[in-house]
Amino acid sequence: MSDRLKIKLGDYILDNPIIPASGTFGYGYEFSDYYDLNILGSICMKATTLQKRYGNELPRIADCPSGMLNSIGMQNPGVDKVINEELVKLSKVYNKKVIINVGGESIKEFVSIVRKFENCTNVFAVELNISCPNVKDGGIVFGTNPKLVYDLVMEVRKNTSKFLIVKLSPNVNDVISIAKSCEYAKADAISLVNTYLGVRINLNTRKPILSREVGGYSGPGIFPMVVKLIRDCYKNVNIPIIGMGGVMNASNVIELMMAGASAVMVGTANLIDPYVCNKIINQLEKEMDKYKIDKLVDIIGVSNE
Repeated sequence: MSDRLKIKLGDYILDNPIIPASGTFGYGYEFSDYYDLNILGSICMKATTLQKRYGNELPRIADCPSGMLNSIGMQNPGVDKVINEELVKLSKVYNKKVIINVGGESIKEFVSIVRKFENCTNVFAVELNISCPNVKDGGIVFGTNPKLVYDLVMEVRKNTSKFLIVKLSPNVNDVISIAKSCEYAKADAISLVNTYLGVRINLNTRKPILSREVGGYSGPGIFPMVVKLIRDCYKNVNIPIIGMGGVMNASNVIELMMAGASAVMVGTANLIDPYVCNKIINQLEKEMDKYKIDKLVDIIGVSNE
């Protein structure tokens, strides 16, 4: 693969910036029948919790204009099975290192999960899902409170040597203050953004479609808002940003990188077209030539200059 596409996250070099986003690519190996997964920069596995979680009751998906709502509820078999079964299955079809997404309801729980991955040699990074409710603080979502974010990231930082990413929610008054809290607490990067809150109503029943009523809105409809948030954070923090939200093609990837992203996660598009990440990677150099881009690293944040 061309050196033109290579990017760096910490000490880890990715062949290209394309990473399937957590929750949209399963554990990765499920997609190995479609194409050679080793073309990917990395894979961000679906959320892992300490114990097995069934997830939310059905229905938990709703169609939307230019996207979808989901309220999956972090369904997973628990951290021990992820390490002993899912990572093992993935290693048979993917020879690069992956990113683990972690969810918890207390700082102690986050730390316990992260520590279990510390000796996993095929994991180079941990992404903290801070949209989880903190049961120790009355159910306040971690990601809405700068102090909670700082305390969580600081404690996790003490317990892992992995590249530490914090996944931010757009459903806050001030994303920049949350991003700065991550940086101050020695996170290695932030990922922007998680889903926007939304509701769909069934016109026949006159009730919300989702069992939990509110879901996370993702897809191309949020793309312009993601571009803005990445630009805002790029101007205010000095750690890498991994962009995501509505990415459908190679030109979207270039736009997010010009906004300030060092790498790009592809989410909802995987559910529409299982080949999309492969297609984007194969389109990237042609798009770069179109816009006279020599190397992708050269365009990170250029829209802010």
